[in-house]
Amino acid sequence: MVEDKLIKKILVPTDGSDSSMRAAEFALKLAKYFESEIIAIYVIDHVILEEISKIHERHELEEEIKRKAERYLNYIVKSAQREGLKASSILVEGQPHDQIIRHAELLGVDLIVMGSKGRRGMNRILIGSVAERVIEYAPCPVLVMR
Repeated sequence: MVEDKLIKKILVPTDGSDSSMRAAEFALKLAKYFESEIIAIYVIDHVILEEISKIHERHELEEEIKRKAERYLNYIVKSAQREGLKASSILVEGQPHDQIIRHAELLGVDLIVMGSKGRRGMNRILIGSVAERVIEYAPCPVLVMR
């Protein structure tokens, strides 16, 4: 047991990409060591959603993205709970870096652990520039996984 809990809350942005899921796995290891709470967040990028909805039916697309997002978030939460950790998830729409930073501030997280690159094409939610913006504006340390 770690007496001095340096890291009480870890925010884990995900889009289901390999990079973000590797970051989530590492965040779980850190959380287990520090007995931290895990908060997974999936941000549906409203700009990308608008662009894609010009080609596809927005409602159908939004529902599909939400289903996938819930699956990724549930995986992280259930993995954390299997390790005996407190875990929750957040699904929001907006600009990814803004929402990640906003929720880090609102929730008082001690660390953000995220992937360096997200999905490409239709499923892209987090991208490299998002990690850069989060690093620049986050209210806490950010660990970026390759």
